[in-house]
Amino acid sequence: MITKNLIIELAKSVGFDLVGVVPAGVLVDERKRFEEWMLDGNHSTLQYLERNVEKRFDMTKLVENAHSVVVCAVSYLSPYSRGYRDAWRAKIASYALNVDYHVTIKSMLWELAEKLKNYAPELQYRAFVDSAPVAEKSLAVRAGLGWIGRQSLVVNPKLGSMMHLGELVINIAVDEYDTPMQGVDCGSCRRCVEACPNQAILANRTIDTRRCISCRTIEREGCDDSITLDGWIFGCDACQSVCPFNEHAPLHINPKFDPCVDPYELTPERWRAMTEEEFSQIAATTPMTRSGLQRIKTNLDK
Repeated sequence: MITKNLIIELAKSVGFDLVGVVPAGVLVDERKRFEEWMLDGNHSTLQYLERNVEKRFDMTKLVENAHSVVVCAVSYLSPYSRGYRDAWRAKIASYALNVDYHVTIKSMLWELAEKLKNYAPELQYRAFVDSAPVAEKSLAVRAGLGWIGRQSLVVNPKLGSMMHLGELVINIAVDEYDTPMQGVDCGSCRRCVEACPNQAILANRTIDTRRCISCRTIEREGCDDSITLDGWIFGCDACQSVCPFNEHAPLHINPKFDPCVDPYELTPERWRAMTEEEFSQIAATTPMTRSGLQRIKTNLDK
């Protein structure tokens, strides 16, 4: 057994802002909500979500000997997260201006695990960052890191929603587990709903990905071609930049999430003239490589 306080101390020492721990097990209500969302077709081209649903909502099915899940979050909020200048037509989601979070956070989770092994040599683990069938938002809520906001993302009262999540699944028990946060919520605020140019935010705090700009600019073709991209060429922060919690949250403090790209230096004209070599020099370490230069150029004209 290991203590929760030790886990929190070590997780913060490697750069995480929030940490919670929950037992590995079945997420019954969350799975039902997810399956209802898919039955309505709201996952559109994200067909990978149809696979491994049982594993997604039960860590013991995904990881052998899973006993506990350490859920970590780190802020990436920067000045770019709070919106672009009026009429700017080459907007990039602020997380994509940084080194790819999959790489950064997984290395942080590995570092945390190795530190934990100094205290529990029997520890075995697996680290996950948004690239496996893991219900990470549901786990974050259960771990007390925040609640599901109206825009479908985890919102923390101090850090807002501009956070990346990562999970460390371990084979040992923890002396104390966290519980969901109580007493805070979005209240009657509907800023995110009203800010979405395509009304992609549904009443049950989920997203119709067919109308989501982020999905349309990054994922495979197949979303509603009639939607506006509103100047976004990779991802979209429209629903987050207006959130009161993000407006008042402090900027990120972990230097690993400092922007390495200045979007205002990348005008539409520069994007159109850009070569693959230039794109590699500018964006090779960022999530923008997921869509590639040609897709970004196409998005400029949508």
